[in-house]
Amino acid sequence: MPSKGWQTRKESVMEIEFASLDATLARFTLSGASPGFANAFRRAMISEVPTLAIEDVRIYDNTSALFDEMLAHRLGLIPIKTDLTTYTTQEKCACSGAGCPGCIATFTLSVEGPKVVMSSDLIPQDPEATPVFGNIPIVKLMKGQKLVVEARAVLNTGREHAKWQPTLVCGYKNYPVIAISDACDACGMCVEECPRAILEVLGPKGKKIKVVNGKLPDCSMCRLCEKACMTTGIGDEPAIRISAEPDRFIFVVESDGSLPAKEIMERALMYLKEQSDELENQISEILGEEKK
Repeated sequence: MPSKGWQTRKESVMEIEFASLDATLARFTLSGASPGFANAFRRAMISEVPTLAIEDVRIYDNTSALFDEMLAHRLGLIPIKTDLTTYTTQEKCACSGAGCPGCIATFTLSVEGPKVVMSSDLIPQDPEATPVFGNIPIVKLMKGQKLVVEARAVLNTGREHAKWQPTLVCGYKNYPVIAISDACDACGMCVEECPRAILEVLGPKGKKIKVVNGKLPDCSMCRLCEKACMTTGIGDEPAIRISAEPDRFIFVVESDGSLPAKEIMERALMYLKEQSDELENQISEILGEEKK
């Protein structure tokens, strides 16, 4: 039994419910989580999931209008399909960072103008590690101009540089709650003010306001409906109230194509678990030393 004055913490089970899921986009609801965990999950998906990106560029010939530095920067921002079962970071690779097919993907490019050099002109040594999109323009070559480049892509995370971020969009919001009291006279002002058409008037004579079926997650919690309700002179308090569930969150995750959205989520959760286990082990060691 806990001592007097202490309260037992209620254990909650986190659940993920998908609204949509494909290779590049995931929309889901995370329930039973604290705001701190939701934000840690978001940050892990952005900055702790490794992908391939061009890091080293050797330029043999460049007579284009772009400086070498600008050209290398553009190459680094091209998303590359990544197989995390094939590649590892240079720090963890058996070659100790010297460079091998297990930690480096090599590309060559040799183009003469007139032509717009595209990402599809990059020829990969590994046919599985190709640019996600072949229609990304790199530079425009005029007649007589030439570009000969060798590039090496390595595995790293967004913590090191934004070019290694696997997501284009990764955000969340609290799950909205819309409460309509009995004081509502169904005047319809809130329905007209809602910018996302979430509310509707029901009944042949319009005697009830209700949330449109399936539209609740679209609520941006702008509270324009509350303000509209107050302008009707219904009283000191609006008949419609907007709030949020403290332990339920709506996530949107869009991949840049280097990794599937589902794998980004899984890798981020694996990272959080590893960090949690490491923290637990360190605390156990500290407590064990204190007991000695």
